Amino acid sequence: MQQDKRYSTMSEHELRQEMAQLQEKARKAEQMGMVNEFAVLERKAIMARSYLLDPKLFIPGEIYGIDGDPGQYFKIDYMNGVFAWGYRLKGSGQEEALPISMLKDLTNNKPE
Repeated sequence: MQQDKRYSTMSEHELRQEMAQLQEKARKAEQMGMVNEFAVLERKAIMARSYLLDPKLFIPGEIYGIDGDPGQYFKIDYMNGVFAWGYRLKGSGQEEALPISMLKDLTNNKPE
């Protein structure tokens, strides 16, 4: 049985290939009405995209928009790898982690 390679060990080219494959599988799952499968594949693509970004560009104490969740904002308390730990400003105040590819820089309104 072949074991999948970890995103953290993949090259940029491998990550881009993986994202393309995941997006194609997600598109097919959505067309077939497989909602749970679609959600899993979409989440994997988000994680793969996070490994293409530089975590050093995400600054604790800063506020970011959340991609796919308009009107929601996330304040980073600290970084751990490709995850930003913090809380949603209009949320319950409970700490959570978001992959950095889900965060949008509010100064230019684009994902980091």
